Amino acid sequence: MGLETSLDRDCQSVPADEVSASEERSGIQALPSEAVIDRYRCPQDLIGVVSSEPLSSMAGFFRFGQDGICYGRSISAIPSPRPKLPLHDAAGEVAVENAKLLLPFNLKEVIDNLRLEHYRNGEATESNLFQLCKKLYYYLRPFTNQRIRKQVQKFHARNWKKRSFPQWPIDTTVENVFERVLLLSMKARGLDKIPFVWFWPNGASGCLTMTHDVETRAGKDFCPTLMDVDDAFGIKAAFGIVPEERYEVSANLLDTMRSRGFEVVIQDLNHDGRLFDDKQEFLRRAKLINQYGREFGAKGFRAAVLYRKPEWYDAFDFEFDMSFPNVAPLDPQQGGCCTVMPFFIGKMLELPVTTVQDYTLFHVLNERSIELWKSQIDLVLKKNGLLSFIVHPDYVLQPDMLSVYKHLLHQLQGLRDKTAIWCALPSEINAWWRARNKMSIIKDGASWRIVGEGAERAVLAYAKNVDGKIVYEFSPPACPQ
Repeated sequence: MGLETSLDRDCQSVPADEVSASEERSGIQALPSEAVIDRYRCPQDLIGVVSSEPLSSMAGFFRFGQDGICYGRSISAIPSPRPKLPLHDAAGEVAVENAKLLLPFNLKEVIDNLRLEHYRNGEATESNLFQLCKKLYYYLRPFTNQRIRKQVQKFHARNWKKRSFPQWPIDTTVENVFERVLLLSMKARGLDKIPFVWFWPNGASGCLTMTHDVETRAGKDFCPTLMDVDDAFGIKAAFGIVPEERYEVSANLLDTMRSRGFEVVIQDLNHDGRLFDDKQEFLRRAKLINQYGREFGAKGFRAAVLYRKPEWYDAFDFEFDMSFPNVAPLDPQQGGCCTVMPFFIGKMLELPVTTVQDYTLFHVLNERSIELWKSQIDLVLKKNGLLSFIVHPDYVLQPDMLSVYKHLLHQLQGLRDKTAIWCALPSEINAWWRARNKMSIIKDGASWRIVGEGAERAVLAYAKNVDGKIVYEFSPPACPQ
């Protein structure tokens, strides 16, 4: 398919936010090869990646090549507490021993630090003053109008352009690091290609999912019309329903959504923005949220305002979550998971939000076009990733906003028809990714074969080293000897 990924790009610039963390911050076992195998589902005996020892006692920022800013421990001097250039490049400390790649850091630790936003150092980035202002905002929010809320949100995001890590408008650091490690591992083993299970079923070049978070009674009342709009373009969506306080949720509404081929997921409990403020209160709410999930027949969850605290996710009974943005300089909880692919957080699968929300586009950036969305689409599909959108029925009620959304749907319809992306509901993506995660590749004579439940939808792909770049293709080369 000829998708090329360069490993020699210019280094990203990053903000000077102070971050420090202890060795225990990640709590991750040293399983570097397993991290590569989990991503690619490639043969275990073709991957040999280990971590050099000893690693620094403190975690921090460093580079791994030109397009990979990492956070974690390394064998070099203590990494930088800030993602500010110039950063030490750990690529120069990679070694090979007995055909195994020796990395100067723990790959799984670094990847999880990016995906789970440990680089933000949790509470250290949210001062007591910030927490106080946040609580005050949500206390007063019911008494404010949209104009006031927009001004507050714009003030909060006033310095967003100075934040270049994670990289806006799409950050693919996780993909960049994995591709570089795979390339170096192949060189260590003397291989110019390696088979793996393609990311999406039936050889789709990427994946698209649309979601509609319903925040108000007016938004709920608009849902039937929005379903008609989606159907006109042949794109089904998942509706995020708030179970309590915001509006009445009738069985008829949920049945209508499902009978028309749409999906229902749980959106928070009451959308007050305080789900993760207190652990005991969270646990109380999580029980109710789980109960509503069973009652509504929902497999997925999303927190209000994309707030998230993955350390507490084990209290949820859902199969998947959709609360992690790829990059979020304009959101109340800034950060980003730095990947355009699904990933597991314990038992839950995370489907990251990889595009800007409609509210942010319309009311914070004051945009009335799909140009930013188009830019993000191109960047995600360059990595064969997941295009995940949030469009609220509440914010496309007005004709001009609805027109922009229809323009987006027209664009996505063309992509689906011309580039073979897979248009799927979140639960369908969840089912596929879980099945893929259990697949493996075995030798079959002079070639390879995918085995496991659902393998009939899987496609054998190959990662090739072409002039120092990873290129993915669907050709059938013989097994490396």
